[in-house]
Amino acid sequence: MSFAERCGLHSPERQAACAQLLQQVEASGIELIRLGWCDLHGVVRGKTIVASQLRSALANGIGMVSTLLLKDSSDRTAFKVFEPGIEETLPGFAGASNFTLMPDPASWQVLPWAAKTGWLQGQPYLADGRIVPLDSRHVLQLAVQRLAERGWQMRCGLEVEFHIYRLKDPLHGADLDPNRAAWPGPAPEVSLIHPGFNLLTEAWFDRAEEPLRIVQRTAQALGLPLISLEIELGPSQVEAVFDVRDALTAADHMVLFRNATRQALRRAGYHATFMCRPPFDAIMSSGWHLHQSLVDTTGRNVFMRDAAAPGVGVLDAQQVLSDVGASWLAGLLAHAPALTALCTSTSNGYGRFRPNAMAPQSILWGRDNRGAMLRVIGNAGDTATRIENRLGEPAANPYLYMASQIHAGLDGVDAHLQAPPASETPYASGAATIPTSLADAVRALQKNTALCQALGQPFVDYYSTIKKAEHQRMAQAEDAQEFHRREYFGRI
Repeated sequence: MSFAERCGLHSPERQAACAQLLQQVEASGIELIRLGWCDLHGVVRGKTIVASQLRSALANGIGMVSTLLLKDSSDRTAFKVFEPGIEETLPGFAGASNFTLMPDPASWQVLPWAAKTGWLQGQPYLADGRIVPLDSRHVLQLAVQRLAERGWQMRCGLEVEFHIYRLKDPLHGADLDPNRAAWPGPAPEVSLIHPGFNLLTEAWFDRAEEPLRIVQRTAQALGLPLISLEIELGPSQVEAVFDVRDALTAADHMVLFRNATRQALRRAGYHATFMCRPPFDAIMSSGWHLHQSLVDTTGRNVFMRDAAAPGVGVLDAQQVLSDVGASWLAGLLAHAPALTALCTSTSNGYGRFRPNAMAPQSILWGRDNRGAMLRVIGNAGDTATRIENRLGEPAANPYLYMASQIHAGLDGVDAHLQAPPASETPYASGAATIPTSLADAVRALQKNTALCQALGQPFVDYYSTIKKAEHQRMAQAEDAQEFHRREYFGRI
C-alpha cells in the first residue's frame, strides 16, 4: 500500500491528476522539482527532488524532520523534543521524528525565475496517515469546513504592502560574509528604489518600474490574480492588490506570492521584505488589509442587505450589512485582542498601531474609514459589500489570519452579537486599544475561550509557546533594532 492510500489520497481524481502531471513534466524537460510547505511563520520550507523521483514522491511523499513545525522565528526549536514527556505534549514529535510531506498535483507551477524547475505544494502527514493537526493550512481547512456546513464560503481580497530595496552588493554582501555568519545572520545592505513620501506618484513608480515589473511578471506567470501595483507612502514601500478568491485559494496565493517575489527579486539584485517595520529611521509600516465576505451556494453575498433596516441610523451596522454581516462584524470586534496574535504575528508588527497613520489603534469599526480597525465598504444592494480588516501585517501566516476571521465571525453570528455604532473619529481616546505587544496578544488568545475551542487548545498552546519564545528573545536583546534587522529584515 502506498502512503497516499494510507492517507486517503488515492482517489481516482488524484490518480488521474498525478498521471497527467508526470506526462507534463516528462514532456517539458523539467529537471528539478521543489516540494514546498508553509510553516507556522508563513515561510516556505521543503526539499528539491530530481524529476525522475516525482512518481515516487506523489505516491509516498518525502520525509521531513518534524522540528520544522516547532521552530520560532529565529529557527530555534522551541520544544525539548529529546526529553521525557514530549510525546504527551506533542504526540508524534518525540526524538525529532519525521513527518511525510504529500504533494498536491493540482498545485503544480513552473517557476518563472528558475530554469527547468517546477514547484508543488505539500501537506504534512504523520506516520499513521493523519494530517499533522498543528499544520496551519489544516487549521484553515477545518475553519472553511465549518462554513461549508452552513452553505457558506468565505471570499477574500488581498491588499499587501511591502518594501523592495536594491542590494548594494548582491554577490558579496554582509549577509554572505563567512566571518560575520551568526544565528540569525546579519541583514543585507541595501539602498532605496524610491525616496518615498510622495504617495502614488507616477514619477516614483517610474523609478521603481524595474523591480515592479519583476513582481508583475512573476505573479502573472504563476497565475495569481494581480490587479495593481502601487507606490505607497514610505521610502521603498509598495503595494500589490489581488482580486477576490475563496479563503483557502487566497491564502495559498499569499504564500506563493511572498515566496516567489523574494526569490525572483533577489536574483535580479533586489531585496523584498514583508516585515511590518523595516529597521530604518524613516519608514512607514506595512499592513496587510484583508477584505472578506461570505457567499451562499447560489453565489449571493451573505453580507449584503437589500435595504437598510428600518429605523437605524447611518452609524448602525445594519444600515449597510445584513444581520449575519453585522453579527460577523461584532464577532471580529469582540475577539480582536486574541485575533491580533494571529493577524500580527511578529514582535516587529506592534509598532504599527499608532494614531493618525492609516493604521488602527483602537478596536472599532467605521464606514469607509481607513483609520478604523474594521472598515465596512458598500451600501444596501451593493453586491461588493464587505468588511476590510486592517489589523494584519504582511508577515502573518495567511492560513491562521483567515481561520481566525472565520472562527471569530461565526461566534458573533451564533451569539447574535450586536456591533456598536461606527466610529467617525477612530483615533479619539476612550475606545479599547489593540494589544501593544506580541506577548499581550498571545495572552489574550490564551484567555479567549471561543477561539481556544475553535482552534483547539493543543494548537493554541503550541502557537503560544513558539510566539512567547520569540517575544522573550526580543525583550532580552541588547540592541532591539539589531534584533529586528537580523530576525525579520533578512528573513521575511
